[in-house]
Amino acid sequence: MAPRKNFRNQAKKEVKPAAVVNKNGVKVEASVAASGGGFSGTKIFTWFMVLALLGVWSSVAVVWFDLVDYDNVIAERAKEFRFNFSEVLQGKLSAYDADGDGDFDVEDAKVLLGLKERPVSVLLREAKEESAVKEPVDGSQNTDVESEIQAAVPLPPISDDFIPDDSRDEATHPYEDENNAIDMKGELVEKAQPQQTLEESKQYKNQPGSPETKETVQLRYNAEAESVPEPEADVEPEVESVPELEAEFVPELKENAEDQPKDKLKEKAKKKKPKLLNKFEKTIKTEIDAAEKLRKKGKVEEAVRAFETLVLQYPQSPRCRYGKALAEDGLAEKMLSNDMLQKAIGTYKEASELPNATPDLIKATLKKRAERQQFLGRMRGALATLEKLVQIFPEDMALKNDLGVAHLLIGDNNSAKRVYEEVLATAPSDGFAKVHYGFILKSENKIAESIPFLRDGLESGDPGTDDGRFYFHLGDALQRMGDDSAYKWYERGHQRGHFASVWQRSLYNVDGLKAQPWWTPKDTGYMDLVKTLERNWRIIRDEAQSVMDKTTGLFVPEEENLREKGEWGQFTLWQQGKKAGESCRSVPKTCGLLERYPEATGCKRGQIKFSVMQPGTHVWPHTGPTNCRLRMHLGLVIPKTGCKIRCTNDTRAWEEGKVLIFDDSFEHEVWQDADSYRLIFIVDVWHPELTQYQRQTLSPI
Repeated sequence: MAPRKNFRNQAKKEVKPAAVVNKNGVKVEASVAASGGGFSGTKIFTWFMVLALLGVWSSVAVVWFDLVDYDNVIAERAKEFRFNFSEVLQGKLSAYDADGDGDFDVEDAKVLLGLKERPVSVLLREAKEESAVKEPVDGSQNTDVESEIQAAVPLPPISDDFIPDDSRDEATHPYEDENNAIDMKGELVEKAQPQQTLEESKQYKNQPGSPETKETVQLRYNAEAESVPEPEADVEPEVESVPELEAEFVPELKENAEDQPKDKLKEKAKKKKPKLLNKFEKTIKTEIDAAEKLRKKGKVEEAVRAFETLVLQYPQSPRCRYGKALAEDGLAEKMLSNDMLQKAIGTYKEASELPNATPDLIKATLKKRAERQQFLGRMRGALATLEKLVQIFPEDMALKNDLGVAHLLIGDNNSAKRVYEEVLATAPSDGFAKVHYGFILKSENKIAESIPFLRDGLESGDPGTDDGRFYFHLGDALQRMGDDSAYKWYERGHQRGHFASVWQRSLYNVDGLKAQPWWTPKDTGYMDLVKTLERNWRIIRDEAQSVMDKTTGLFVPEEENLREKGEWGQFTLWQQGKKAGESCRSVPKTCGLLERYPEATGCKRGQIKFSVMQPGTHVWPHTGPTNCRLRMHLGLVIPKTGCKIRCTNDTRAWEEGKVLIFDDSFEHEVWQDADSYRLIFIVDVWHPELTQYQRQTLSPI
């Protein structure tokens, strides 16, 4: 049988070409004959190497025996073109002078090869030359706001005893654990991606050794938004921070132009440019502009060095010091370094305290300082900085508004209220002050009084008023007053992008999750957990009843101002993914049943708790804070009639031993009109569409 054809067999059957006789009668290979008779590739390479070596030794001989006068040859050639030898070198090599010494040498080569940094003097000189090229022919100055030459103005008095920084350790932020601290951002869409979203706090997160980041606690801005206790601010996720959450939770002290009405922008455009330069600094404006150009081009490392040089040359120049602070701030952002940002905060302070600083520079410097202190979570330091600003500029209502926010951020609602009362006494149409003052009134349960302030503030369209919390609280206040116009404001909030829908009004959301008010066990994928709860409901009920005695003090009243009337008590076993050990010792069997269900015990945005409601109780319509969880209700003791729960426009009733599942980010309401108590077991679970990574990295609520 013939062998199979393949590449190996073909190789074996190859036959060498037959030898031929050349014209000299010598046998040679056919391949050699075809090539012209004897010059193989190897021989050609040999001759090439011989010629190359001859060339090298010839060059050596010429140089060694000085056979050619190169200087004369080059000089003669230069004469023909009307140049001399030095001019030739100057013309050809001066372009490579990288260290500014006027010639090309070894040091220049090191710079060009990246082995040495360019001197700051060269960078400044180049920036100045570039500025000179762009200088208008008529000699008018650069119109850049921060570098424009301005006349010096008298400096307002500054108290010597002011200390804006916290006296505590910079590495810790003790004021972040204030239970009343306000989340000044509120609405957050947490996108599913491997992230920071700056988010979960304002600190830079990706540097080694930096504190774990987290969301600023929702303060009282959402105090009535959820039927659970305020989250503890000192509970942080023990995992890597999520890069996606870079969204900022602390308000920018500067206004966002995109959020402002066009008429407001036109009005701002007419304002005078800030005067940042004093009389002396006008004489060094070119040097300041050169360093500033580096910063604005994103060359922050070079800008820091340039401004450091200027500060050494002109130590009493506030503008040079301010430029250094801005450059350090930019470098901190590039490096994601809290330490560098802290250095910038210190430099801002130095700039504001130098003599002959213009009022505009003092204002710009301290506002920036307060903003960056808030970024690091140093709320009391920011408050002190803003108090100093208001002391220096008492007529500036925007600064007073910022001061009011600073008081809210540390939970001092009373001080914030006084600030906004002062603002409204001077500027009664200030929309920013109105919405915040209305919010404070509502937190004091002055529902009717809060409505006109919230409504007028939102209608003003002033910067800082278009915020989901204000739509939320205005609608909630109107609902409690029986005013159906609440849904008009919810609709407007939805159209403005603050709410997922009129019904679903949670403010801390992950985008793209399935949204429906009621769920079945099969929908959730948590069938095993549901079966365990329903099979063991009597055990769970008996343990709950054993600790219901008021003398034990285990059931605490609901304190979120969600009740119109009645009594509602709760006994918590897990909070924000953390087990309440003492509570679980009172109901060990119940806690033992749940230990193997991390979708519940590990849900950092939920709770596991018993809930008892007495007859005659009504819970206002409300929504939970996040769409990241679902809520299970296991009926334990359910009166035959009178107890019901509405979620959106669908009303249902509990059954003993059965689990109801709903998404509490949708509006829901509860009635207890029976003649005996109602007892249920609440188990929050992660939304099933959240990835494992998201469950690990989302911050607690």
